[in-house]
Amino acid sequence: MLESLINPKRIEKGPWKMFFIGLLYASLSLLLVYLFFNKDTVLSQYSGMIVVTFCVMFSLPFMYYIIKQEEKEDEQVDGLLGVWKVHNDAIFAFMWLFLGFIIAFAFWFIILQDTSLFNAQIETYCMINSPGSIESCVAQYDFAQNVVGTGSATKGVRFLSIIENNVYVMIFTLIFSLIFGAGAIFVLAWNASVIAAAISIFAKYKITQIPLGVARYMIHGFPEIAAYFITALAGGIFGVGIIRNGVKNKKFLRVVQNVVILLFVAVAILILAAAIEVYFTPILFG
Repeated sequence: MLESLINPKRIEKGPWKMFFIGLLYASLSLLLVYLFFNKDTVLSQYSGMIVVTFCVMFSLPFMYYIIKQEEKEDEQVDGLLGVWKVHNDAIFAFMWLFLGFIIAFAFWFIILQDTSLFNAQIETYCMINSPGSIESCVAQYDFAQNVVGTGSATKGVRFLSIIENNVYVMIFTLIFSLIFGAGAIFVLAWNASVIAAAISIFAKYKITQIPLGVARYMIHGFPEIAAYFITALAGGIFGVGIIRNGVKNKKFLRVVQNVVILLFVAVAILILAAAIEVYFTPILFG
């Protein structure tokens, strides 16, 4: 139904339209889980993952269409500038989609006042920021409690931990996109929900503080997620390239070269994003 009402081809005329698509899909995902799954004794324990699953289901047509189109264009270019010129519209479209996910997730999470909706996301947040006291960290972010800060690891430890986590996510993004080009949207939707949970925590569960929370996490979040989108694009292009051209075709060799460039850029951006998160963002927000 939705894939028929919202045609992916229209996005070619304006990547920014993906922001509103992200708002719609994330809102529907969270509300569906809240209304139909969150009261179930068993399923409520997995609400965080079910929210992401719905978001993925809604977004698959867009991911598939964009990756398929990008592979066709990728066969005609080479070099870093050529690759960027061909793929920047797709990357911007993904970024707008991601921002829509984050805003909608954070908004409805605070409005509904139900921590179980993002139970897995909050646990992940605590695992990164308070690895030595995950249970107490999770407990204090219940809506019934006052939101207070937790003890954090040293900057050096946090930097290495973030790099490790980000590379892990990047590898999974690449694997998912290789197996099924559009499948990487699962990893990306998951990260959007984790960042939304972090924004809600930073905003102390107040709607008026969401813009400040977005600023706090998007300074490093935008380059970080851009690296994941570039990785997803690279994996999807590689997979489609094999199917279209075979491994001996000259066009496929060009595709491989461009995929390597994309992955190199993605790794460099991830390292930069981690440095910003650990050493620069705290200067601005404490």
